[in-house]
Order: sequence, then C-alpha cells, then structure tokens
Amino acid sequence: MSKSLNRRRFLSLAATGAIAQRFAVGTAAAQAPTTWAGLVQSVIAEGQRFDPALVVEAARVLSRRPMVPLVATDLPEGYATLPYDQYVGIRAQPSGMIWAGENRGFTVEPLHRGYVFSAPVSLFTVEDEVVRRVAFDPGKFNYGRVTPPPAGADLQFSGFRVSAGLERPYELALFQGATFFRSLARGQNFGAMARALILRPGETRGEEIPFFRAYWIERPSPAAGVLIIHALLDSESVTGAVRMTLRPGDVTFIDVEMTLFARANLDHVGFGCVMGTYLSGPQSRRGFDDLRPAVHEISGVQMLTGNGEWIYRPVSNPANLQVSSFQDSNPRGFGLVQRERDPNAFVDDDQRFELRPSVWMEPLGEWGPGSVQLIEIPSESELNDNIISYWRPRQPIPAGSETTIAYRQAWCWQPPERPPLATATRLRQGRGSQARRRRFLVDFTGERLGDPALVAAIRANVTATPGTIQNLRLWPFPERRTMRVAFEVDPGSETLSELRLVLDAGGQPVSETLLNRWTW
Repeated sequence: MSKSLNRRRFLSLAATGAIAQRFAVGTAAAQAPTTWAGLVQSVIAEGQRFDPALVVEAARVLSRRPMVPLVATDLPEGYATLPYDQYVGIRAQPSGMIWAGENRGFTVEPLHRGYVFSAPVSLFTVEDEVVRRVAFDPGKFNYGRVTPPPAGADLQFSGFRVSAGLERPYELALFQGATFFRSLARGQNFGAMARALILRPGETRGEEIPFFRAYWIERPSPAAGVLIIHALLDSESVTGAVRMTLRPGDVTFIDVEMTLFARANLDHVGFGCVMGTYLSGPQSRRGFDDLRPAVHEISGVQMLTGNGEWIYRPVSNPANLQVSSFQDSNPRGFGLVQRERDPNAFVDDDQRFELRPSVWMEPLGEWGPGSVQLIEIPSESELNDNIISYWRPRQPIPAGSETTIAYRQAWCWQPPERPPLATATRLRQGRGSQARRRRFLVDFTGERLGDPALVAAIRANVTATPGTIQNLRLWPFPERRTMRVAFEVDPGSETLSELRLVLDAGGQPVSETLLNRWTW
C-alpha cells in the first residue's frame, strides 16, 4: 500500500508535538466527549487552524470507540418519503452557494436532506487555513412544492454539488450518500458512480456500507484549477480519512488518498470501486423488449496488469448474480469503460448514454497481490447500478491496524493510458449452428490492422474453458483498420464457459486480450 501525503504530514506534526500534546493520554484523549459531534469538535474545532493531519487523527480517535449510528429522527415529517421529483426541486438559492461570484473557478452547492438521502452530513470550509462550519439555514433554499422546515432547524446536509468554470460553469461532481461520488469530463453527462470504500459486496452475510460523516472543503485559489476535499469516513468495522483533489478538464482527474483504521478484521475490502449500468446490448440482450438497440452507460472492464497485459472484459446483464475475479499483483490500471460513442447505437436522445464517462483507476504505489473483482447483478431497470468493479487485496486488513492507499481516477472519454494494440470495438453473440452452441463475432480495430503484411500473418488464439471452439473464421478489413473474428463455442454438457481471445502475429500480441463468460 502506498503511503499518503497526509500520513507524512501527520508524522511531521507529531514529531514537533503539535498533535501529541492535543491528544496526550490523561488529558484531552481521556476527556474526549462521548457524542460523535463533540468528539470531532475536540479534534477539529471551528475557528482553529486546519491541517489535513487533523482529519487523520479524528479518524484514529473515532476508531477507538464503537460506531455511533447515523440517525434521521430530526427530519421534518414526510421528508424521508419525499417523491424524487419533489426532492430534486429543493435547490440552494444564490445566497446559499459557497464561493459564488468570487471567480475562484468552483462553486459548491450544499444539498438538502430528504428522499433516500436522510443521513446527516456536516460541511465545513477551510478559508485562510481556518475551519468554518457551513450552517444550515432554511432561508437559503428554494423548496418548490415542499413545505420548508421550521425556522431555526439545524438539519445539516446530505452532501454537496460542485460546479466548475468561470464563463460557462458546468456541474463537475456530486458527493451524496454513503461514500458515493461521481464526476465527468467536459461535455459529458453524469453516469458511473465511484465509492471511496466497499466492504463485503455480494456476500450472503450482507454488505457493510461505510459513509462520510463530514467534509472539509478548501477554498480554491483563483485560477488554480484545483479543488481539495477532505472527508471523515465511518463504518461499523473501520474509520478513515480521505483526501480528494479534483482537476477538471477534457479529462477530470481525482487523486484519492485514504488512511484507514480498522475496528475489526477486514477480510473483504475493496478500493477504487466504480459502479455503472448495463441493461442490454448486442453482447447481452436477455430478450428485453425495448425499441432502443442498447441500454448501458458501461460496456466493460478494462485492465492493465502488473506484467503489462492489456485485458478487456465486456460486461453483461446475467440471469443470475455473477462474480468474477481477475488475479494480479501491483496492477497498473483498471476501470469501467464506455466504449460505444455512436448515438445511433442507443437511439436515446434523452439519456445520451454515448456521453457517459469511462472511469479509469491508476494505483499510486505498490498494491501487492490481489484481484480486480467484477460483480454483475441481474437487472430490469436502467436506474440500477448493476455492474460493480473494484480492487480486492489478497491479504485481510487486521483489526487495530492502519492502512494507507492512494490512486488517481480519470473521468474521461477513454482512459488516458491506452493499449498500443488493436482493441475490441464490437462484440455480438447469438444462436449457433447446433442446439447448445453459441456464435460470437468480435471486431478488433487499430492502426496496425491497416498493414496488409501484418494482417496476412495474424492468427486468432481462442480458448473456451470448458468447451471447444468451432468454425473459427477471420475477415480482414484493412481499409477500416478492422479484423473481424467469428467462432462458435460448444460447451458440451457444461453450463458455463470462460472465453479468451487474442490476435497475434509471429508470437507477439497484436490485440488486447478479450475475456468473456457465457452461461447456458
């Protein structure tokens, strides 16, 4: 795991005694308040000088106590059951926008609680290196058709929305609910969603949901183009301090540094988690009766392994829950990508799935052995994020330990680091020539596929485990820089087959490695 900048800064402060004095045994630590708000206030008080190491220390102190459950009993009657259309009508007024009109390149809109976002979140800003609490004020919201809460109510917030740009501001990011957040590149629509931490997804014992209790947002310098957000993470099994640095543009980068303190053994933890929607498409239709030829904001998982192999795994909407594990050590990159950018592939002028972002994770430092996990959940609604991908370290995180990890997210049209090989641009499948056979057709596209000499030497290496490959054929289209591969899979009596396909010439790969799973 990589050491974060926050950790190094904390050790520096601790060496000078700045933090050690504040939390010395027998003084402040022994007298710490029992309430969550009081505990955090004892570590990072409003009006004091801010340092990222204080968020790390708050997480450490919090980890030594049982989790204080989130409560939503303070919400006005009916707010927790608001219909979606009424909830989204509650928006901050111009007077409630943080840094609006200051020409700092970013504006922050606090988000009201209600609907499914009932958990309270504290918001702070850091201005001139001093902590300032963002106070809840009903007078700074437009409530639309919803009855406002009584004057004097302190409901805190459910999260916040970030807009970027000076002349033409656009929504850049949204932080709301658990540890969920989403972003996009300039010109895109919101799509896939990230999670700072995921615990036990897809397990029969149930998933544990971490959440952010508080955020500290640093006031950006004019024209700096960077927004820094600190967050305090809490859960039954773990606490943590998270620092996120946002850099918007044609590719929006978010650097994530996280320090975790385990209350219990973490035997199934995930980093770099991204969720997205895949309902139907040429690679997996499952008989959907929809006038649109495809409905998905994510088309597959892309990986760059520690040994330099480029892998692409199309996702599907399976009939039953599927969990796949791609073993690796020190991965160089992975993420959920949207490869289809042709609006005619979707024919949806409302959702515009072709404008949804790909999300690429670049680990910073060595992550050691583990696996990229892929969970595919059956879904009949395009509102469900039924595709989940994340990195799972092989070694559990023991109770009482401190773990640091860092990675860079790219919210983009295509990952900033791309294969120097032909990529799988289309995958189709359908009924084969015999009862249990399945026919697959894959298009690979790349500049080198326009070289006639290379094309003549290309062979397709295809395997099915279990099963056999039948009727393998290749169609070169050098004028389109494309090679089409068609084959059938005969599973015999099996009900599942793992497919692997790569183009090579002279023993060297010409394409990325395409993986796929088919169930009968």
